[in-house]
Amino acid sequence: MKVSLIQMQVTDRKAQNLAHAEELISSCRGADIILLPEMFCCPYSPPSFIKNAEPAEGEAFGMLSRAAREAKAYVVGGSIPEKEDGRIYNTCFVLSPEGELAAKHRKAHLFDIDVRGGQRFMESETLSAGEGPTVFSTSFGRFGVCICFDIRFPGFIAEMRGIDALFVPAAFNMTTGPLHWELLFRARAVDNQFFTFGCAPARDEKSPYVSYANSICVSPWGRVLARAGEAETILTAEVDLNEVQAAREQIPVGNAL
Repeated sequence: MKVSLIQMQVTDRKAQNLAHAEELISSCRGADIILLPEMFCCPYSPPSFIKNAEPAEGEAFGMLSRAAREAKAYVVGGSIPEKEDGRIYNTCFVLSPEGELAAKHRKAHLFDIDVRGGQRFMESETLSAGEGPTVFSTSFGRFGVCICFDIRFPGFIAEMRGIDALFVPAAFNMTTGPLHWELLFRARAVDNQFFTFGCAPARDEKSPYVSYANSICVSPWGRVLARAGEAETILTAEVDLNEVQAAREQIPVGNAL
């Protein structure tokens, strides 16, 4: 299975971001699954969430559906600020190669942190939380999707029993990223014996929220298979899903069986 992670530069112009994401998806020729970063359509900030929020089948969803059809690939559509009944959610739409909705995940654990001498961010001041883990089936296997802060909760991830890979649109910052980004993706991969894929926005030092970037792919053995730097790039990895069952048979801890 060929997976492409689009570590794209995000601007403060939604239309430009959507057009750029569609162009980058189109360039992922031969990919089976394409992953975008968290809040790929707008800067990662509460005012931007409010300004760019849209209903479930809005402009961003339309682009993702069209792009998936044209690429003939599953598209894990990063996340967007989704508006419903006066609330805003941090939502990921997963599209099938036919452009149909395969899954929808609303970030369940909101990013509320206040690190002394570092990052302070309170998603709950703007966003509402989703309710639970999300699993979807494909022609390749069963996969899970969560968003950024969700990956810090091992019990939550373990609820997605029997999946072959976990896809995580994310936007770690320069406080938590250097310490925890690789650690968490390797830990969840080893805990559950599946592949983990984390896709972040490219780094922009001028942004009010600076992404750590470093999009990553990790094997069920905890081996880093591919990792990006800070610039905009498409990170591609070819993985053998048979490795999942092999890991579970050889080290039968049973967490994901």
